[in-house]
Amino acid sequence: MNKLTFSTYAKENGGRVSLLFLLFLLAIYEFVTAGFNTFAIICVMPALVVITLLLFEYRMLAFWSLIVINYLIQAKWLSLPVPTSIPNELLQLVLLAFAIIDTHGSHFERTLNLMYLAVLTWCGFCTLEVLNDTCGIGIDIGAWYTVARMVGYQLIYIFLVFTIYISTPKTLVRYLYVWGALALFATFWVWKQQHIGFTVSENEFLQGRGHSTHVLQAGTLIRYFSIYSDAANFGIGIASTSVAFIIFGITAKVRKYKIFFLTVGFAAAWAMFPSGTRTAIACFMAGMLLYVFLSKSFKIAIPFSIAFALFVFILAFTTIGNGNQQIRRMRSAFDKNDASANARTVNQQAMKKYMAEAPWGIGMGVGYGNAPANNKYTFMAKVPPDSELVFIWIHTGVIGLTVFLSCMGLMLFGACRIVFFVLKSPSLRGIGAGCSCAFASQLLGGYGNQVLLQFPNCLAFFGGLTIVYILPFIENEWIVYEEEQLAIEAEKKRLKLEKKKAKRV
Repeated sequence: MNKLTFSTYAKENGGRVSLLFLLFLLAIYEFVTAGFNTFAIICVMPALVVITLLLFEYRMLAFWSLIVINYLIQAKWLSLPVPTSIPNELLQLVLLAFAIIDTHGSHFERTLNLMYLAVLTWCGFCTLEVLNDTCGIGIDIGAWYTVARMVGYQLIYIFLVFTIYISTPKTLVRYLYVWGALALFATFWVWKQQHIGFTVSENEFLQGRGHSTHVLQAGTLIRYFSIYSDAANFGIGIASTSVAFIIFGITAKVRKYKIFFLTVGFAAAWAMFPSGTRTAIACFMAGMLLYVFLSKSFKIAIPFSIAFALFVFILAFTTIGNGNQQIRRMRSAFDKNDASANARTVNQQAMKKYMAEAPWGIGMGVGYGNAPANNKYTFMAKVPPDSELVFIWIHTGVIGLTVFLSCMGLMLFGACRIVFFVLKSPSLRGIGAGCSCAFASQLLGGYGNQVLLQFPNCLAFFGGLTIVYILPFIENEWIVYEEEQLAIEAEKKRLKLEKKKAKRV
């Protein structure tokens, strides 16, 4: 009976049975010849096929998975058997493949804008860098792609994914809620690290490679890093997030949105202080200053400027809060004679001597692992870059840095132009301004620390800037959607008042 059943099944499903049987044989062969890891990969292939088919059916699930995974991927307590960039890149490529397969509703026409041109130009330059053999060690495609993917290609993936999948006001609001919820979780986690303690893996980081930069003043000052890779990444990322959500909050018309956005914004502003990252203060201030220009409203600009000036005055010219070590450290950002703050300038002066003869950089494929000991550029290959811009300068030279900054400036200029001249809805203009100011804040952070292209900041802020370019396409829908939400809010308020009156009677 069993043989008959299997035989019947095999006749009806011969192709699938044969494929599974061949996969089984391949798995056994790989287990014998290559070991358990390859065997495991073969075994999970059918599951990956099923997951891919499910994601194709519910593709927004893949998008939301990308947003959440991107934010949590650097958490010390989340250990993955693959490099941290793999889940992000796979999900982005899967989402793009779905859009290409099913072009209906993919909105590819929305990609033709200034940001796409700028990103494409930078990616084109990164592609040319494969030919850079300044160090004379030959061309290493794998090593080149590892860096090019991080500094270039992931930007075009982000731009395309956000342009295609954030296509309606409802999806936009959901994205802002998911982003805000993740930022609140990061804020909670830094509070948890302060008042409850670190996990085992976080403690190992503090006692190991993070000890010299995160345990200061003889162990009396800890720089907290939440679920990010390090304190600098967290401090600048959460400061830029604060900029975005405070602006979202003060421009939102719908009350529930205003409350949520402002809650996230002020919570994130508090969270940047435990990081002890002085650059975060400059990033926060830069983002807020840009908004004063983009607001186009004296009613917003004047009180905003007063509050901002008061904030700067308290930090720069008073001792308020000096009982807190983190605030004292952040306040040192205003001290021009601070030795630690000036160390970067000294290091960069030394680097200039090496880079004077390498206008195209030492090459994207040159790093710790393959730099020869006797090469004149070995020092540059092995020196830890103290910022994102220095990293790009080292690997692509002054030419690459000029192209990169020009492209970033074009992208930001285009977004600011949309906010200032194109958008009519005040609340939608607030979302555009928040994303633009947060990006400018993060771009400044790239000058001080290696944070601009790191997880989760790259997806969050380049994705946010992409949203600005989408807003003109959905403005009419947004106005209708916002009116519906305001009507629902007004109706709830009316019913609430009626209940109160009924109770009095």
